[in-house]
Amino acid sequence: MSMPPSVPVAVQATVPPATPPSQEAQALEIHGPLVEALLTRFIRAELTRAGFPRAVLGLSGGIDSTVVAYLAARALGPDNVLAIAMPYKTSNDASLVDARAVAEQLGIRLVEIPITGQIDAYFARFPDASRLRLANKCARERMTVLYDHSAAFGGLVLGTSNKTELLLGYGTQFGDMASAVNPIGDLYKTQLYPLARHLGAPAAILKKTPTGDLWVGQTDEGELGFTYAAVDALLYRLVDCRWNEAELRAGGWDADFIDQVMERVRRNHYKRRMPVIAKLSARTVDRDFRYSRDWGT
Repeated sequence: MSMPPSVPVAVQATVPPATPPSQEAQALEIHGPLVEALLTRFIRAELTRAGFPRAVLGLSGGIDSTVVAYLAARALGPDNVLAIAMPYKTSNDASLVDARAVAEQLGIRLVEIPITGQIDAYFARFPDASRLRLANKCARERMTVLYDHSAAFGGLVLGTSNKTELLLGYGTQFGDMASAVNPIGDLYKTQLYPLARHLGAPAAILKKTPTGDLWVGQTDEGELGFTYAAVDALLYRLVDCRWNEAELRAGGWDADFIDQVMERVRRNHYKRRMPVIAKLSARTVDRDFRYSRDWGT
């Protein structure tokens, strides 16, 4: 599957991907029409199987939620998709402008629910709270809003976390990583750009620097310390190709970069699974009583 030639880059990678770019571009290449067909079918099938004809998603104005909005609108029809924008007082105004543009283009309903009041009321009791606590609280507050509206709208919450974020644990557990169904969780961040272009996403979203809008000036790549292009190439070899550490080093990657990424993948595994249940019976829910699909459907 292939990285687009013009993925927005906020900072220069602290460790460059030493593998020849042409190899990684070819390996990460996607076929837009095929991916669209597979993912729209996935959304329809999973929601129908669960008895929900509608979907709810948080629309931030970023590439991830934009792609999910396009897929949902095409899978279910615009009238069956509810998008919610939930800015905090430090959020960039341009993000809301972009979210409105996507909703208008798709013909889906957009509800704007600022979360500043409830967040500030909570942290008034904890004025020394760290920036991390504020970011996590905002992410979880947004998810509670989505799930409340999913009950009112009669739709399941669609996830907007991509494969890069899931593997690195770059997200908030039970916050932005929570959902009922995630259509883009097997696509690396850089793969979302060619898909978004195929779907017809606005140029402003394709060009913007990736950011969670967590605080003024925050960028994903600045916080991570490397570019998505660099880490996606490494993750593809590590996860999809199952290269071990020795093979990655032989492929030209820096040892410190390999160690950093592998440690993040290992340490954040708990975010990628349901809570671990202590085993007492012959059929424990999280390991023996498991089905890849709902039975009878």
